[in-house]
Amino acid sequence: MKRIIDTEQLNITGARIKQARVRAGLSQQQLSDQLELLAVYTCRGSVSRIENGRRAVTDIELDAISKVLNVSLDFLFGRE
Repeated sequence: MKRIIDTEQLNITGARIKQARVRAGLSQQQLSDQLELLAVYTCRGSVSRIENGRRAVTDIELDAISKVLNVSLDFLFGRE
């Protein structure tokens, strides 16, 4: 199957997630813990890989991340 994204990056939101997380003053572990409270189980290592573009991120994870970090999905996708 041909890749949709023609780069080594596996997501396009990782850098924005990291930016919002740092701005919110949360560590990767704290973000992971907050996601778990929303029943989204994403370990600290997965958060790191998402931020570095080495792991794809699901729509459920993106929705929860936007809620925890109090940013819009448009922000995470770089549309604002």
